[in-house]
Amino acid sequence: MTENKFNKQLISFLSKSVSPYHCITESKKILKKAGFKELKEKDKWTLKDGESYYVTKNSSSLIAFVYIKGMENKGYRITGAHTDSPCLKLKPVQDMIKDSYVQLATEVYGGPVLSTWFDRDLSIAGKICYTTNKDEIKTTLIDFKEPVAIIPNLAIHLSRSEKNKEVGKQKELPPVLFQSSGKEDFNKLLKNEISKSGIKNIKKIMDHELFLYDTQKPSISGLKKEFITGGKLDNLLSCFAGLQAICNGNKKASSILVLNDHEEVGNTSNVGAQGPFLLSVLERISKTREDLWRSFDNSMIISSDNAHGVHPNYSEKFDPSHKPLLNSGPVIKYNANQRYASNCETTSIFKMACDKVKVPYQSFVMRSDMPCGTTIGPTASAKTGIKAIDIGVPTFGMHSIRETAGIKDCYLMYKAILSFNNIEVLPI
Repeated sequence: MTENKFNKQLISFLSKSVSPYHCITESKKILKKAGFKELKEKDKWTLKDGESYYVTKNSSSLIAFVYIKGMENKGYRITGAHTDSPCLKLKPVQDMIKDSYVQLATEVYGGPVLSTWFDRDLSIAGKICYTTNKDEIKTTLIDFKEPVAIIPNLAIHLSRSEKNKEVGKQKELPPVLFQSSGKEDFNKLLKNEISKSGIKNIKKIMDHELFLYDTQKPSISGLKKEFITGGKLDNLLSCFAGLQAICNGNKKASSILVLNDHEEVGNTSNVGAQGPFLLSVLERISKTREDLWRSFDNSMIISSDNAHGVHPNYSEKFDPSHKPLLNSGPVIKYNANQRYASNCETTSIFKMACDKVKVPYQSFVMRSDMPCGTTIGPTASAKTGIKAIDIGVPTFGMHSIRETAGIKDCYLMYKAILSFNNIEVLPI
């Protein structure tokens, strides 16, 4: 796959993955096209040598793998990323009307840069549960696609004394949906939107998990077209790189892709990295528990999650010797307190994989006087006992409603993961 083709498909993937549920829907399409077959957790699995499979959980997490007979003897090449991004989530009850404006009640999901959510064209997407006339509970995905809401800023003339205050999450974040002089039924609006997709047998909307997102599409930007700018680069960019790598990789190597939900809120759920999803799949594809635990010594996890690229306006925020540049290759992330899982063995293996395909790499450590975030890497490694490394594409504006990455780095990350997947036996 060429860099141009990769980035064109990446932009399409970003545009369609407007919620974790939509990300998994698009991921399934990519895997099916590449010949992967779907498995269900509730079914008994009969796996065939050389075949590729995937299984989903909660429609927001996914594990794909290439099954090789005796793969437990060579270990597993695992790449992990996450499907969720910091955003605003709708509360269950929607009945806000103030000064004749219908507004949406929201809560903050994860740690978004809240100031970037004002004056944006916002839409709504996510999952809805409803009952049919036969009292069956069904789920469906919904995406309004068009701009339907906005969080207006307060004019500077009315806010001079409040210039540097923190955004009030309860007071300032409810978006304006439309004007009305009477009581509105939000569930009726959802029901009407669902019916547009051809689903008619809707008795009652039971509940929903809906998120706001920015309708502005991702774009290639910069005078020399060096950057990609868009929403949810953290961490859909890594999801897409991992998908393409497992689809185009060596089918004789035991590669696995893990896309977890709920990373931005701590990984603690049945579909998060602290849950049993990965370990349960590994147990089911190993012949015996003895084989499973033996295989882990020759296995490795790449936790692929965006890294901080040095910001030219805030260079002092970075350690002087660790300033990752955009378009200069994947970043290896280190932390002495195990907020990142990288160690000298796993970094050496990753560097070797990069060297094989001439992919440059960089290093990042937070300033010693600043706290460090974390990823699925330490969590997945602690859960399974498999050694791990944390890497990522250097990014501007992480957790902003629109983030920026280097156009070359997206493709370089894909090449690095592809090279890692093609290693049949780890050199350590």
